[in-house]
Amino acid sequence: MKRREFTTLLGGAAVWPLAATAQRPTMQVIGYLGSTTPEEDAFRVGAFRRGLNSGGYVEGQNVAIEYRWAEGQDDRFAALAADLVRRNVDLIAAMGAGNAARAAKAASSTVPIVFAIGFDPVKHGLVTSFNRPSGNLTGISILTTVIVEKHAKLLHEMVPDAGLVGFLVHPDSAVAEDDTKTMQFAAGVLGQRVLVTKASTQSELETAFVMLAQQHVGGLVVSTNQNFTNRRAQIVELAARHALPAIYPSRPFAAAGGLLSYGPDLSDTYRQCGVYAARILKGEKPSDLPIIQPTKFELVINLKVAKALRLQLPDTLLVRADEAIE
Repeated sequence: MKRREFTTLLGGAAVWPLAATAQRPTMQVIGYLGSTTPEEDAFRVGAFRRGLNSGGYVEGQNVAIEYRWAEGQDDRFAALAADLVRRNVDLIAAMGAGNAARAAKAASSTVPIVFAIGFDPVKHGLVTSFNRPSGNLTGISILTTVIVEKHAKLLHEMVPDAGLVGFLVHPDSAVAEDDTKTMQFAAGVLGQRVLVTKASTQSELETAFVMLAQQHVGGLVVSTNQNFTNRRAQIVELAARHALPAIYPSRPFAAAGGLLSYGPDLSDTYRQCGVYAARILKGEKPSDLPIIQPTKFELVINLKVAKALRLQLPDTLLVRADEAIE
């Protein structure tokens, strides 16, 4: 082989891997804003991934996910969202808390954002319309006032003779006022009065349950709030300690030892967020994807807790249950 041929061949061999590397497609990146910890948020992440998978995306193969965890501290969302924007993620998934969605919106007006929230996104300024959100946000909205009315009716079925019932609200909830009015009206129609208690911290929850017990409430509705979900182990333990029949907003409460839960199928809710994320990564605009409202709801009854409370649940309630935990 002549020297010139050898040099050309060597040069080509050196350049070829670089050219191949340059042609390799860059993996898209999702920034995931979680309100708790990886362990606590595992069911949301799993459902979100299933939605991505249905759209042809598999984490680690053709999409990467940068996780950021607020660890129950909502004031961390702003810094976490800003960090994701600085890293030039292709999309932000704001999961499990309204403040996560607000922080993401404040951090960027261009990065697509998919959210899961428990309030009206139009009323609270996240989007301009349910059908055509406009801007860079879309996602799922759980209108909790509808669920509260259902909770009031379910509680009346369980404890029809209770003249006074409790309503536990997080003071910083965006829907606290609306949900409280709904609960008071719905209970009033059923001939019950409502004692509203507000709490956020561990000590405040302890105090709230002591007050509920002292006032001899016949039952309790726990309002929808991500912080309550994060503290569900403490809340269901307090309800058990004070022998208080309680209704909760989602299955994780019943699974943790709560008496009864009614609310949207959260697994399906977060799966839908993954579906939307996949569609946006493929080129659709958030402004063209209407805000989704849950269509799958589940009633879960913990029969072991009912027995411990010596509560005789009506057959009409038991036959409607989607799941009975024994």
